[in-house]
Amino acid sequence: MHTLSAIELRDKFLKGELSAVAIVQTFLDRIEKYDGQVGAFLTVYRERALAKAKHLDEKRTAKKPLGKLAGIPIAIKDNIHVKGEISTCSSKFLTNYRAPFDSTVVRLLEDEDAIIIGKTNMDEFAMGSSTENSALQKTKNPWNLKCTPGGSSGGSAAAVAARMCPVAFGSDTGGSIRQPASLCGIVGFKPTYGRVSRFGLVAFGSSLDQIGPLTTTAADAALMMEVLGRHCERDSTSINAPTENYLSQMSGIIRGMKIGVPWEFLEGLAPEPKQLFQHSIETLKKMGAQIVDVDLSVLKYSIAVYYILATAEASTNLARFDGIRYGLRSARAKTLDEVYEFSKEEGFGPEVKRRILLGTYVLSAGYQDAYYKKAQKVRTLMIRSYQAAFEKCDIVATPVSPFAAFEIGAIQDPLQMYLEDIYTISSNLAGLPAVSVPGGFTTEGKPVGLHLTGPQKLDTRVLQVADAFEKATDYRRVPTLVK
Repeated sequence: MHTLSAIELRDKFLKGELSAVAIVQTFLDRIEKYDGQVGAFLTVYRERALAKAKHLDEKRTAKKPLGKLAGIPIAIKDNIHVKGEISTCSSKFLTNYRAPFDSTVVRLLEDEDAIIIGKTNMDEFAMGSSTENSALQKTKNPWNLKCTPGGSSGGSAAAVAARMCPVAFGSDTGGSIRQPASLCGIVGFKPTYGRVSRFGLVAFGSSLDQIGPLTTTAADAALMMEVLGRHCERDSTSINAPTENYLSQMSGIIRGMKIGVPWEFLEGLAPEPKQLFQHSIETLKKMGAQIVDVDLSVLKYSIAVYYILATAEASTNLARFDGIRYGLRSARAKTLDEVYEFSKEEGFGPEVKRRILLGTYVLSAGYQDAYYKKAQKVRTLMIRSYQAAFEKCDIVATPVSPFAAFEIGAIQDPLQMYLEDIYTISSNLAGLPAVSVPGGFTTEGKPVGLHLTGPQKLDTRVLQVADAFEKATDYRRVPTLVK
């Protein structure tokens, strides 16, 4: 059962071939069997999930209408609120914070009869590229337990890769859905900024954050977008556009499409990922796509721009964690100043402190013009570069990450870790839809993804190409460890 896609599971449930209780029990058993090794889940909602499954079985027996996601178990990254459940953001600061409301994403999923099965591990406050910054536990890559699953949505990616759930949700500020999807050999989709509501997502970089699905197939991601891609009045950045029928676009045909490749931007790519990327481009050619060269050389500045803008927004968003309103309050504080100082000192991890300090610096008097405003201007240049590229092509193809999965503890230099997101960050800066789809395996058997980026609001096109590429290849596999 665990090898089936979310759509296949739902269809078997709707036809009466599988009960919702049997589906949920299968994945709960897999969590119990494998999560001790992988460490993907922070919390498992056993009773809640089984109760929902039983209710769905009763609805089906009574021939009541069932939702688009009926019977599909789904995991949620632990910075997305589920009412009544703990939202830790993998930080010591929030180990006692119970969400008083549902995020829009969770509400829409449950309205369509999805079954929320648990919360997954992440880099603290979504700050990281390896999930090593979690203050609560280590998550390992199901393909190689010595390696990281990527980050910051590493728990969600590992859970899907190990088939402990068919779908999980993450948040993507600079590649945090797509990079772990690549390292774990699954599909990770970041929608156009504003296409999926951010209401109920704990903010990191408000102009960059976007919730999206991690799945085993592009069609499953499309199904999730049919449910979640709608306007939300509680999110001021939500796009006011009608919902779309994504699955109807999944023809498997891309003949005649133009795929843009910024070859100049790919010079620093490691040899094996470069070889796999070139093979993916050849596959797209054989499928009838036309490959064109596009100039996106300005993207070499994306890391610098991102770590000015994202940290500036983070320092503002995380100012609310002060030991007064909610979360951890230092027991050794005697004065008001000590409450602020000690609570942040004890509650935040090293990477979060580093980004708050950097963000506060670039927003400080005398430096805002030199750094923050200049970074915003370069961001505008990137948006224009993409617009010019999309006049020549339908989709831009790049690698997802310069490397395959790396060993836990292998990257100690924060700047080196930041380079993990060199190919994904620009999609967030420009607000574009982008997907990581499995693009092959290294000689060590580690998965590597292909990154596809489309024009704003053309999310259906991005998933259409991902689906076609997926159908033309055979990279959808279950790690040997958890078969």
